[in-house]
Amino acid sequence: MYKLKTSKAIKKRIKVTSNGKLLRHSSNRSHLLQKKRSKRKRRLRHVSTVNLSDQVNFKNSLPYI
Repeated sequence: MYKLKTSKAIKKRIKVTSNGKLLRHSSNRSHLLQKKRSKRKRRLRHVSTVNLSDQVNFKNSLPYI
């Protein structure tokens, strides 16, 4: 049996908690920020969890994490 490869693109964007939940940062926060309102930028600052329906696909891409 060969080793499963870890998806490096997902690995550097996701953090796994001790309970096994996956945390992610919000998108739309890197550039072109002058036209976005302060309230929107403040809301995008927070870390959120990955949806349960997507967690299965993410965990298949991260076999050793």
